[in-house]
Amino acid sequence: MTVQVRDPVASAVGAVLDARLERHSQAPLAVALSGGSDSLALFHLVSGWARLSGRPVVALTVDHGLQPDSAAWAQRCAAMAADRGRPHRILRWEGQKPKTGIPAAARAARHALLAQAARELGARVLLMGHTGSDLAESAAMRGAGSTLPDAREWGPSPAWPEGRGVFVLRPLLGLKRGALQDWLAGRGITWIDDPANLDLRFARARARHTLASTANPKTSVIPEGAQRLSGTQEGQGAGLEAASNIEITHPLGPGSPRFSAPAGMTGRGWSSGVEAERWGYLVLPRDIGSRELAAACLCAAGTSTPPRTDSLTALLTRLATSEPFTATLAGARIEAAADHLHVFRETGELSRRPSPPTVLSRHTPVVFDGRFDLTATAPGVRVQPLWGYAAHLPKAQQTALKALPAAARGSLPLVTDGAGLWTCPILAASPIVRARSLVQARFEAALGFISREAEAYPVAEHGEAAGGVLS
Repeated sequence: MTVQVRDPVASAVGAVLDARLERHSQAPLAVALSGGSDSLALFHLVSGWARLSGRPVVALTVDHGLQPDSAAWAQRCAAMAADRGRPHRILRWEGQKPKTGIPAAARAARHALLAQAARELGARVLLMGHTGSDLAESAAMRGAGSTLPDAREWGPSPAWPEGRGVFVLRPLLGLKRGALQDWLAGRGITWIDDPANLDLRFARARARHTLASTANPKTSVIPEGAQRLSGTQEGQGAGLEAASNIEITHPLGPGSPRFSAPAGMTGRGWSSGVEAERWGYLVLPRDIGSRELAAACLCAAGTSTPPRTDSLTALLTRLATSEPFTATLAGARIEAAADHLHVFRETGELSRRPSPPTVLSRHTPVVFDGRFDLTATAPGVRVQPLWGYAAHLPKAQQTALKALPAAARGSLPLVTDGAGLWTCPILAASPIVRARSLVQARFEAALGFISREAEAYPVAEHGEAAGGVLS
């Protein structure tokens, strides 16, 4: 009789993958592979899980160019992927590197490169190898004064707009690094040790060094309930990931209750209706919470820098009254009425510093103003903000424009073919460009209404060509 030996590591990770992913989808899974023990274990575990259904897996390695051996490490990662029969891409962080704040800058660049590559591949999910040990290190860093939030098991990519439609899954948060290294060693798999992990000039290396002296080597699994602590960090950047994104933190792990929607919400989002879906602004109840208000501002403004906590608190204090008022925050314009508020893109900068028209490449999706996805279907198409050019629109579009709140008009995209055609593809279907608002989709993702791959917005049916970003 054959005795089946249970693999606790594979079982723990497999449970997360089963809960979050579509096993039989043919959309590829993108796995971030640095060659270190955490990401290498993740790559092997995901490859094994996907092999049962034949699901594609692609390994992505970012060469930051910060270490003399980084190019060689990237090639080793390519060999690791080839050993498993998986395709691999090397993504290079090019250009001048900052002299200070390197970890944060590298993290932002890494997320942007990985998200963009995932989109090009048609992947909706990017898997990353953060572990329970990373959660402990982040907590120690906060104890030393850092505002770094915890990594979440599932959430939208922190890169915007590069990561639109891409979700990050971290299935190793319930395991410690030592357990993963034992798992690899037991299979004769070697990994890369990055010397930066021991460089005490960096806060994470110092936290890792401190925790190493107090770690319990007999404990390999993070206790249930301690795996997702980020909900306690609301005071750090109002629940937003400080690096760049709108990660609203609440427990959404397998077995956890679904997100409880605040008062005034229906279905998958606030009842903004066609306003958010089409025109690029939000209509929300006045008794909105701090995290939801911060997310609304970033989504309506198309920005990615979280609002200051003191400014957010001051705005919430005003909302607690019944006074009507207008305010700005994080690039957004908030118009508060008696029982609701409108959140728009603040257009003052457009009038002070008009943007010149930008030429769109045919069939190449780009993001305009962080809020609208545009794809030119004809050559020579140019786009610019509508501010100051409403008179160029066809009469029917001018009439439709007047029906919108004044604050929503100037930041809409205006496109022209250079031959006399002027149109706003948000006001009416255009023969030269396809357009859609990204505001509602981003807002829903930030609030946690998309908790698994089956609910994620498709990136593209067969992948998407590398697109640009228009400011």
